[in-house]
Amino acid sequence: MKPILPLRRQFLIGGLAALATPALIRPALAQDFTGEIDDSPLEQERVRHNSMGFRTHTWQEHFDNLRLGAILCDTQSRALHYWSEDQSIYRLYPTSVPMSDEFTRLGYTEIVLKRRDPVWIPTPNMRERDPTLPERVEAGPNNPMGTRAMNLTWQHYRIHGIDNVAKIGRRASNGCIGLFNHHVEELFEMAHVGTQVRFI
Repeated sequence: MKPILPLRRQFLIGGLAALATPALIRPALAQDFTGEIDDSPLEQERVRHNSMGFRTHTWQEHFDNLRLGAILCDTQSRALHYWSEDQSIYRLYPTSVPMSDEFTRLGYTEIVLKRRDPVWIPTPNMRERDPTLPERVEAGPNNPMGTRAMNLTWQHYRIHGIDNVAKIGRRASNGCIGLFNHHVEELFEMAHVGTQVRFI
């Protein structure tokens, strides 16, 4: 007969297993991903441990107030933190981040537009680097912005969904922050035009 674990230990073990699951299935999903991502052994190891490597943040470390809520995009631990204005809601989501320092912009911005089922139009720089990119991709499963997009004050920078879950936890974007579609849909409902955002 198996010993019965204390409830707290059962909760911790279950929680750790749930966190580890996406990292365990990611290598299999990555076989279908054709984008440019760093797939070196060092990067694979970082992805594997990403869910345990999120840094703890408080909103007071980064914002003066929570007017309309606040979003912190941590490009090092590859996570997005959200705090609601009344502090009743806090969320932590794993993300994809810019593929290199060249594409990474740090600092303060805010949400200026929210779009459901967005159309994706590659930026001029993206088309210059890869002329084979389509001029636009309509909403649907192959859209690189997934099911929701939130435009920021910085031109061409977005917080959006994703077309391939293999990108989450990786350096895989041209500057944007990508989330699982079910996560970005939840964030989309909580965030507002005017919600403050910081990239670190």
